[in-house]
Amino acid sequence: MAVVERRTTRRTTARLLWYGAAAAGLLVIFVPVLWAIASSFRPLEEIFRFVTPFSLRAFIPETPTLEAYRAIFAKGFGRALLNSLYVTAVTIAIGITINSMAGFVFAKLVFPLKRLVFIVVLLASMIPFEAIAIPLYSLAQGLNWLDSYTVLIVPAVANGLVVFLFRQFFAEIPTELIEAALIDGASWWRIYWRIFLPLSKPAIISGALILFLFQWNAFLWPLVAAPKRQYHLVQVAIANLQIEYQVLWNEQFAASFIAAVIPVAIVLCFQRHYIRGIAGTGLKG
Repeated sequence: MAVVERRTTRRTTARLLWYGAAAAGLLVIFVPVLWAIASSFRPLEEIFRFVTPFSLRAFIPETPTLEAYRAIFAKGFGRALLNSLYVTAVTIAIGITINSMAGFVFAKLVFPLKRLVFIVVLLASMIPFEAIAIPLYSLAQGLNWLDSYTVLIVPAVANGLVVFLFRQFFAEIPTELIEAALIDGASWWRIYWRIFLPLSKPAIISGALILFLFQWNAFLWPLVAAPKRQYHLVQVAIANLQIEYQVLWNEQFAASFIAAVIPVAIVLCFQRHYIRGIAGTGLKG
């Protein structure tokens, strides 16, 4: 009996420690976020008023104002939002088509060196972007793509992680479907478009979210490849809110809040499909 009680006590203690660590982690994450959101509704001179010493009044604006939000949209942040939405939408539309086709080829077609080519695709997706930024910039310059939507979209279309996602998902679909379709006279394109793609809704949503997050959070490439203000994306627009001799913190917080709430809302809406898509890929080689 004493042994059982000791085990129960240890389990209860371990559970309390786990919950305490999780609560502390959430506190560390959310307290700065809540303070930043509250500060976005404050005038600039009031942002650090209750920070030293820190008090709960830091989370409650005394005189709430939309001044920072009006200011960032007056400076062109709305155009940057529309640019990001357009670029991500086009990237997703083209990227899902290309990456799913590549995944279908790697999953169901037979050709020489298929495994080697697939490994190369995966390795290419692991190369840090900074390592290819200069040659990619030279290529875009040679194609006369700089300062255009094309230079923002095309390099982000092919994604090795999304190819891997579709390849793993398609590999789980029985090959008998292909054999039956070929007997009925269907082409490989028809098999992909009419059979495999409609079955891959979780993979499509997962791949779309991955492409969306990659593009929405892109900073370095849009900064160097499309420096003109009319092509600025969200992250570049946020960086440009900092002026030479002063940081307008309320505007920074307002822009960051808008830039963060959009992907968070989208991910929350599709998280169930995203989890199904990731779990459905399995570990099949």
